[in-house]
Amino acid sequence: MNAGQELSPWWTPGRHLDRKPFLHARTAITRATRAWFAGEGFTEVETGILQKSPGNETHLHAPAANLTSGTGETSPHYLRTSPEFACKKLLAAGETRIVEFARVFRDRERGPLHLPEFTMLEWYRANESYEAVMADCVVVIARAAQETGIGTFSFRGRSADPFATPELLTVADAFSRFASIDLLATIADGHGQRDALAKAAADRVRVTEDDTWSDIFSKVLVEHVEPNLGEERLTILYEYPAPEAALARTKISDPRVAERFEVYACGVELANGFGELIDPDEQRQRFTQAMDEKERRYGERYPLDEDFLAAMAHMPDACGVALGFDRLVMLASGAARVDQVVWTPTGSDA
Repeated sequence: MNAGQELSPWWTPGRHLDRKPFLHARTAITRATRAWFAGEGFTEVETGILQKSPGNETHLHAPAANLTSGTGETSPHYLRTSPEFACKKLLAAGETRIVEFARVFRDRERGPLHLPEFTMLEWYRANESYEAVMADCVVVIARAAQETGIGTFSFRGRSADPFATPELLTVADAFSRFASIDLLATIADGHGQRDALAKAAADRVRVTEDDTWSDIFSKVLVEHVEPNLGEERLTILYEYPAPEAALARTKISDPRVAERFEVYACGVELANGFGELIDPDEQRQRFTQAMDEKERRYGERYPLDEDFLAAMAHMPDACGVALGFDRLVMLASGAARVDQVVWTPTGSDA
């Protein structure tokens, strides 16, 4: 593809022809993935895109989509950043194994690995441990590679064998190995000790007075840990520190960490999974803290989904995971960026 074609719209025949092998790979991977989940007894669901609360994480931003009634009354809504709330309501309703190819939206995200609209493959297992969805991820990723016939994932000079036994690495061990930081020593009573981590990371990343514990954690993760993950084989990074639990439950045997994991290949994050928190009071507290921080940083906050918090009290023990489907297709098809594997990309910087 020459420079003129690169700058042309995705719908021009020349550019579409260049992308067509990647798009056909997407179709094949989608078909194979659906077949695997059906064989495992999952029910494919479709949940609503318009939500009163798009999610309550500090750094996730959702496009607004206000609705107007027949009488002219405006009701604030958002395009969802994840199908998580709706899927967990289905677990509360009695579903036990569900999967969704969900269209999701995230503002302020553009680049080779980010589009404002993308597909998230999300699934849940009731009454199973989060190791079960870890194992699912390994199979789904290998099935995608098998479908395209690719032997090795490659991205930005890194490579990984999608069929090799994954590396299992705790976050604490990763911080020790790649940044020489004793991460768990900076956590007490489930909370991050900001000054302790700032001191430990002072010669690793730039720390500012405004940085919170989570900010410093993220800087070390991005600059020193993630570039080393998924090299030669998949890495499953697990036991995230409790301050980064999000919607995961903390580990009974060590409350400094949570039942949260992420899967990496070639330094690319592919999946984020939880042993699900089912305590609505604890979840409300986490959401409120996250929205307070969001308001401090960005001057905005999203409402809490009270219906979701009510449903949590009826959820069974469960595990779930969200996998970036476009990223998986990108790696399995040999594409260089996610907009090449999306039929009608929105917000591409190409």
